[in-house]
Amino acid sequence: MIALSPHGVEMLFAIGAGESIVATTDYADFPEAAKDIPSIGGYYGIQIERVIELNPDLIVVWQSGNKMEDIKQLRDLGFTLFNSDPKHLADIATDLELLGKLTGHSAKAKQVADDYRQQLADITLQNQTKPTVKVFYQLWSTPLMTVAKGSWIQNLIEVCHGDNVFFDAASEYPQISIENVLLTDAEVILQSQDEGNILGINWSDWPELPAVKNQHIYQFDADLLHRATPRAILGINAVCGALDKVRR
Repeated sequence: MIALSPHGVEMLFAIGAGESIVATTDYADFPEAAKDIPSIGGYYGIQIERVIELNPDLIVVWQSGNKMEDIKQLRDLGFTLFNSDPKHLADIATDLELLGKLTGHSAKAKQVADDYRQQLADITLQNQTKPTVKVFYQLWSTPLMTVAKGSWIQNLIEVCHGDNVFFDAASEYPQISIENVLLTDAEVILQSQDEGNILGINWSDWPELPAVKNQHIYQFDADLLHRATPRAILGINAVCGALDKVRR
């Protein structure tokens, strides 16, 4: 079996099928055992000749992250493909169960999926009556980018009853200006822990923004927020915790 995304690898390990993975892509680094699996590509493309050599019985592709021409070529070569490309938090559980059926790990997959669904339902219930908080999510600093409706991060913000100040932007991952941010009156700034993202902008230069004035700027492990895996629960809990600090 080959898994062509970090989240695909993580899902397969979660259901007990990780030992069957013979190749994967760059950044597939969780759990620790995943680091030992050879990479045969990344966002720039897949080494199709290596796939042919390995002759896997299943290839877990990622339509949003793999090149469409690579996916088409693999399909044309007759390989069995499964596209894992979750758009909503509930899709994680669905994909876990489907992968369980495809790999012969149905029982474990159902257990992991049910546990995930229960935790997601509990967190959603705990947060839905809390006051909304105006959230600015800093996806990257240079250029300054954020997230809007349709983006993966938007799912997490909604569970925590946050109000994404760029929800209505024209694209899922819009490029914006600092002036745009200052007009939002954002109460909290959420960032990934990447040093380049944190150091790219010195927000203390703009104390007029409530998030800056009240020191509500928080950093997170990007993998927990950006990857569609059972660990998304940890990312949601981290975001909800930050919003609770603003509410207090």
